[in-house]
Amino acid sequence: MKNFSKKAIVAVCAVGLTFNAFAGNKDRSGQAGAPELLINPWARSTGLFGMNVSSVVGMEAMKANVAGMAMDTAMDIGLSQSIYLSGTHINISNLGLAQPIGKSGVLGFNIMSMGFGDIPATDFNNPEGYGTYQPTYLNISIAYAKQFSAHINAGFGVTYVSEQMNNISATGAAFDGGIQYFTGKRDNFHFGITLRNIGTNMRFTGTGFSVNAEQPQASPTFAITANYPSDKFEMPTYLNIGSSYDFFLDEHKVDPKTGTPKHRLSVLADFQSNSFNNDFLGLGVEYSFINMVMLRAAYRYENGIGDAATSTSMYVGIAAGATVQKRLGDKGPMLSFDYSFRPTQRPANGVHVMSLRLSR
Repeated sequence: MKNFSKKAIVAVCAVGLTFNAFAGNKDRSGQAGAPELLINPWARSTGLFGMNVSSVVGMEAMKANVAGMAMDTAMDIGLSQSIYLSGTHINISNLGLAQPIGKSGVLGFNIMSMGFGDIPATDFNNPEGYGTYQPTYLNISIAYAKQFSAHINAGFGVTYVSEQMNNISATGAAFDGGIQYFTGKRDNFHFGITLRNIGTNMRFTGTGFSVNAEQPQASPTFAITANYPSDKFEMPTYLNIGSSYDFFLDEHKVDPKTGTPKHRLSVLADFQSNSFNNDFLGLGVEYSFINMVMLRAAYRYENGIGDAATSTSMYVGIAAGATVQKRLGDKGPMLSFDYSFRPTQRPANGVHVMSLRLSR
């Protein structure tokens, strides 16, 4: 009865998340702010275009489906670096950490910094420029996840959002929630649902919106400072629903070290409803050999993706990636290196993501 009650609570929460997320208006494409909240900085997830909401585990779940963090049984720490549109000098640095807190669940921390390099500073009196400035975006996330039963994980998180550009800035808070369900002989069927970036409105403020102007009507003339406040903007909320199935290609040949077959082929399907963009629909596949080498690829479709004039995404829809990992010693931590690449249509330089991860 106790397990049934827990499952019922999770189901009700999932239904509530669904109804709220589908309230978006696709006519508002491009009107949301804080676009960095849509960026996943982890190579293992981006190699599948973030479609692994049903199977993602560890600290990287904070950027996909926070419920997956509940699968950690020991500390999980990782670093990642993204080269965003090669040649634009946009770089994303990320640090993630997940730590179990006894039987109470798993606590996670993530900090992501986005830099844009030096940008020429211009104004009305200096159209040719008078120096440079460096915009910075900073996201700090804290999350909690717990395994409520043998087959259900759930979690929630909050992200502090800070954007600074020269002499103006904006701050806000965004909230995430998600669940995962898995079942089967080897827990090889996975289902996940997450609602992300439900947050406060943000508004840019600062001296950059102040203008010193003379009053010619006055005698004698004098100068005043006029402020022109910016409008508020909303967070890019979205709902993501995904499922996956693991096929063990050598079901009857179990690896004595891992207790599982050597060859795994996972097939993923995913739907993402966006409040400010076209919806996404995608398929992905991942192959794993003795849990040491993994290859993955995915395709994500949106309405009008083949037409640069109608697509709301810079991506062409293809993603690919790979993982190489090795346990340090017989009982040491697992050291993993992940890489992913997603080609883009404008500009056509692509996005490279590299991650280094240490987990028990």
